[in-house]
Amino acid sequence: MKSRRHVLVWLLFLAFQLEAESLRVMITGDIQVSLHNPEGVSIPLSYVSSVVIALDQEVRFFRGVSLELTAPQTFLPYYGSLAMVLYANLGTRPGPGIADIEARQISFDLVPNKIQSVYHIPLRTAHGLRTTPYTSVPTGIIPSSEFPILFRLMPVIKGLSEEVESMEFQLHVKPILANEGAVRIAFRYPEQLPGKPFILLLDDVLIERPFEEQLLREGEHHLVILSEAYRNENRRFLVERGKILDITVELQDPTPLIIFEAPENARIYFDNEPVEDTRRSYPVEPGGHEVKFQMSDYSIIRPLTVQKGKTYKVALMVDVMVSESE
Repeated sequence: MKSRRHVLVWLLFLAFQLEAESLRVMITGDIQVSLHNPEGVSIPLSYVSSVVIALDQEVRFFRGVSLELTAPQTFLPYYGSLAMVLYANLGTRPGPGIADIEARQISFDLVPNKIQSVYHIPLRTAHGLRTTPYTSVPTGIIPSSEFPILFRLMPVIKGLSEEVESMEFQLHVKPILANEGAVRIAFRYPEQLPGKPFILLLDDVLIERPFEEQLLREGEHHLVILSEAYRNENRRFLVERGKILDITVELQDPTPLIIFEAPENARIYFDNEPVEDTRRSYPVEPGGHEVKFQMSDYSIIRPLTVQKGKTYKVALMVDVMVSESE
């Protein structure tokens, strides 16, 4: 009996046509594969059911679509009686119920003799999807432009039993995400220095269009901003698979800043000018300067060379040393 079934399946496979064919199918439902629902959607099927599978508009992180077909335990003795067929280039997007459509058959496989069958449908080149003992790649690349596609269960022999006709299958569809995400970087300029040039490096690679979204592999990355007009920026960030990270970089005036710290009873002089408020930072010109701390009759003078785009903290540390001798 099984050999006759296999011959029939082989003849059906030989009848495969590249051009569209007319079909009358029973549409059970419509599944939208979306980045916003990476866990996917399940739908029950009968032995003559079909499902329309569509893609959301955001597909750049997709490398494929996973179809997981679960059969009831009672189906195993009937191996060779049902096939899974995929169609693309649907003339119209049919709704639920019986529909007459035009479509191109892209895959034809017997439903395997096991409870769970997983199929991976590639959407792009270099997808990395391979047939293994646990998954099957039943077709070549199906670009997103050819979606929606139709998944169909259909008998391949006549005279199926009432038991098969009453069986319920489950189809679970979800996206296969690539190992990548994206980063969007927004830049805010100082009010007094708008629109000056800067260089953006991501992982030491020069980014020609820093205002555009950047596609990156999942994981940690390194951002560097170099500029004569702004302070240099150096930070790390984490990109998650299938997600877009928004980063805001506050470009800062490169004028050097100095912060002072000293005991309350100390007087501070910078280039012989008294420092009145140690709670704020002071902008200074690049070059050589002098700092003086004075406590009663005791004073300390230190030279200081200031560079553009840096912040300096100048602190007077008062300590007590205790020694013991015999």
